[in-house]
Amino acid sequence: MAKEGGGEIRIVKKKGGGHGHHGGAWKVAYADFVTAMMAFFMVMWLIGLDAKTRAAIAAYFRDPVGFMEAVRQNKAIFTVNDALPPGGKNTLEMPRAARDGKTRPKDRKTEQQELEAFKQYVESALANVPELSRLKEYVKVEFVKEGLRIELLEGEEPVFFKTGSAQITPAARRLLTLIAQKLSKLDNRVVVEGHTDAQPYRAGAFYSNWELSTDRANAARRVLEGAGLRKGQVAEVRGYADTRLRNPMDPFHFSNRRVSILIPYTTAPASE
Repeated sequence: MAKEGGGEIRIVKKKGGGHGHHGGAWKVAYADFVTAMMAFFMVMWLIGLDAKTRAAIAAYFRDPVGFMEAVRQNKAIFTVNDALPPGGKNTLEMPRAARDGKTRPKDRKTEQQELEAFKQYVESALANVPELSRLKEYVKVEFVKEGLRIELLEGEEPVFFKTGSAQITPAARRLLTLIAQKLSKLDNRVVVEGHTDAQPYRAGAFYSNWELSTDRANAARRVLEGAGLRKGQVAEVRGYADTRLRNPMDPFHFSNRRVSILIPYTTAPASE
């Protein structure tokens, strides 16, 4: 049937004009730009900080819970290795951690006798407590210039910490608990130090011997405090990585991997 008018029908398509939707790719590019700029300014800000502040920031990201707990207790968990001799600048004649809110007058001779008794207590426990007797060869208790130092030395096989981690073994937890129960009765403050050997940590740039040594020391601190050390009795927790080797002639020797518990003197040495 012929169409009315007889002419042919044309369909004309009009092209859309000017400013249609161009997609969201520009938003992704802009977000990347803003993120890069934020990272740049963050790096510039960190570069401008002093070493102590940078260490505190790093400490927070390593252990947020432990860091905030230390802030609440007004303690500095992490200190920076500044080439000081073992024991550090704050350990000679360190103020006492009072028991029952009281400090007790004491001279160096009396304090020496107390620390000697504590040393004998630890050595006796290692000799007579069956579950600790196998640790005897890995524990060194000795007097040093700063006070009494207890060193927990790793063996060829893990003794106190799982390999490459800050996970404490059951035997180490038992020993630290026993130490804390007696140490809590002394007025002395406590410094906990972590050390590693010179073998680079396998995780590379994301986690190094610095983090491992500090994390192990902090793990020991948590056990000591949980077992009875008083609030404020732990004065410092230090991580030295491989900068203070026990066996410098063999930097990779397993005995370099250790945690030290330093009990500094609180009194001046007796006059000659």
